[in-house]
Amino acid sequence: MMHYQQSFSFYVSFFFLLFITSVPARNTVLYENPNKNITTLSDQVMPFRCGVDENHAHKLHITKHFSYINGHRHTWDRPTLMLNYALSPNHTIDYIKASEIRAALKRAFSVWSSAINVNFTETQDYEHANITIGFYHGDHGDGDPFDNTTVLAHATGPGRGAEFHFNAAFTFAVDFNSEKSDTAYDLESVAVHEIGHILGLDHSSIPEAVMWPHGSPRTIKVKLSLDDVYGAQLIYGSNPDFNLDSVMNRARIRRKHPPNPISGR
Repeated sequence: MMHYQQSFSFYVSFFFLLFITSVPARNTVLYENPNKNITTLSDQVMPFRCGVDENHAHKLHITKHFSYINGHRHTWDRPTLMLNYALSPNHTIDYIKASEIRAALKRAFSVWSSAINVNFTETQDYEHANITIGFYHGDHGDGDPFDNTTVLAHATGPGRGAEFHFNAAFTFAVDFNSEKSDTAYDLESVAVHEIGHILGLDHSSIPEAVMWPHGSPRTIKVKLSLDDVYGAQLIYGSNPDFNLDSVMNRARIRRKHPPNPISGR
């Protein structure tokens, strides 16, 4: 009974948030291959932007901030959502230790599993992993080459052969204290965004959301907003231990005191 009361409180609170912050939402990125509904996270001189076609954005409901890939609630076709992931042993980078990359990925997956009824575990069996991850240059065989220098990463939607790829032409970091490059991007933040796509979410029109397609170098953004949580929980349900109050309190604080982007963990 407590779970349902908490859910009802969440939806009421979220509806109120939508009412006072309503802005048009973005639609989804659609590709010809239905098994490769790839969405991208991009960089420009201004905050990085995903190449989403916004021609039909005005047709979307004004209070729909998050969106789903292809406009539908796709999910994993599995009786129990226990998914494993693997980092490619060959397609990686050499300036960050593999153990540090794996630790950042583990944190990124846990960001989502803390809110929804999905568990993720790392596996060393790359060939049979539910989700594969790697760093790639240029044309890397998935039909979506990194030939645009603004694309930071891209990912498929949920389902067999799910994958997300970092653009190895960029500099990534797991610690801005040791990585001094002005153009370095937080690996964990990019991973959290791409995992959202793998779960079936497309981009949000809420700037505070991790699924917002804009960001900047040396910026950390790894905490889910109400918008991210709402969109994902509508597909997968809530983690029984999820603390809604902490997310709502953070949303209130953000509205009063926008955070320093470097302290977004």
